[in-house]
Amino acid sequence: MKSFFLLVCMCMQPVMANASDVVPSNPPDDVAVIKQISRDMGDAMVSGDIAKLDEIFADNWVSISAGKTIKKDSILTGFKFGGDKLEAYDLGPIDVQVFGNVAVAHGGVSEKRTRDGKDRSGEFVWMDMLEKRGGKWVVVKSAGDRVK
Repeated sequence: MKSFFLLVCMCMQPVMANASDVVPSNPPDDVAVIKQISRDMGDAMVSGDIAKLDEIFADNWVSISAGKTIKKDSILTGFKFGGDKLEAYDLGPIDVQVFGNVAVAHGGVSEKRTRDGKDRSGEFVWMDMLEKRGGKWVVVKSAGDRVK
């Protein structure tokens, strides 16, 4: 859990650099879209919809989970060829804070998942940083950790 906290701090550094000038605006439309992206991501992982995942994750997307760095091409390959399989998930409440063209979403999730044939199911906390690019929200950074 300590690593997750450190990761959140690192990911938030660009947003918080001018924190005195930035106040969350939380436009309801943007908040709803960002929450839907979280659900769409889980649905695409369950169905193996690589095109949808490619659309959700920015090309420069990076995630840190369990001390490992994962890049977009790696996660797409894992889902495409079956090395990573999300069988089912249940998202808890999602908190969203919007700061202009940057947003942070976080919450908890219960997953039934296998990775490389091994059961990786459990309860997790997660955080996504999104950026509005060309009028569309994309996930640029992610972090997550297993709840112990």
